[in-house]
Amino acid sequence: MCRVIKALPYRLIATDLDGTLLRTGDLVSARTRAALAAAGRAGARHIVVTGRPVAQVRELLTDLGYEGLVVCGQGAQVYDTGTERMVAAATLELEVAETALGKIEAETGLLFAAVNQAGSCGETLMEPGYEAPHPGLPALRVERREELWAEPIMKVLVRHPAFGDDELVALARAVAGDLVDVTMAGPGTVELQPRGVNKATGLAAAAEHMEIAPEAAIAFGDMPNDVPMFLWSGHSVAMANAHPELKAVADEITVSNEEDGVAEVLERVYG
Repeated sequence: MCRVIKALPYRLIATDLDGTLLRTGDLVSARTRAALAAAGRAGARHIVVTGRPVAQVRELLTDLGYEGLVVCGQGAQVYDTGTERMVAAATLELEVAETALGKIEAETGLLFAAVNQAGSCGETLMEPGYEAPHPGLPALRVERREELWAEPIMKVLVRHPAFGDDELVALARAVAGDLVDVTMAGPGTVELQPRGVNKATGLAAAAEHMEIAPEAAIAFGDMPNDVPMFLWSGHSVAMANAHPELKAVADEITVSNEEDGVAEVLERVYG
């Protein structure tokens, strides 16, 4: 008698961090850890796909016991945690970043900016007036905007004292969308990144290394920066706390990150 082997539902589990895998305080619940472990025993691989740069996730991933590739910086970095080397990296040309920022400010008035430097040990630099939306993450304050461009960067983060996030994204795309990709990664987190670089391009590069096709991936997220990843993946799951733009393209909606929405789906899919 032949034993029937059931095909694995999804071989790749792609999760955002903030607002998705993580609870408040950068915590991953015991339930979520157990669900990821069970999926791993079933043969699935977990990959983190985050807007944070490598330097801001390395310690967190170590605490999780995470191994393998991670996609950081909105897809600009694909990093191997085992070998501690960058598999793929993209940078935002400094002249392009300055020009895009200037075009946006011509419409909005004074913006406040920060940058994520390139490289696995790159710093986050903030000019005067910029308030970090995630104050727990390491960042350095500089005295003048010119200091933001001292080293190669992978993206620019912008805030405005009067414009809301959605309004700022729409305006930035209208005046600088030919120079940079503009996305919202979280509350108070509007970002300018290299054209054509996003979570889907980073995830696709990582999946190619793992020899996993898009249709074999299930993706979890909560913000508009996850839209490209959702469109690339075979199945997409938005958190209950997700932005309406992401919910509109999701295949399903789970409960919030605080209620272990990722775990709830993984428990159902992988038993």
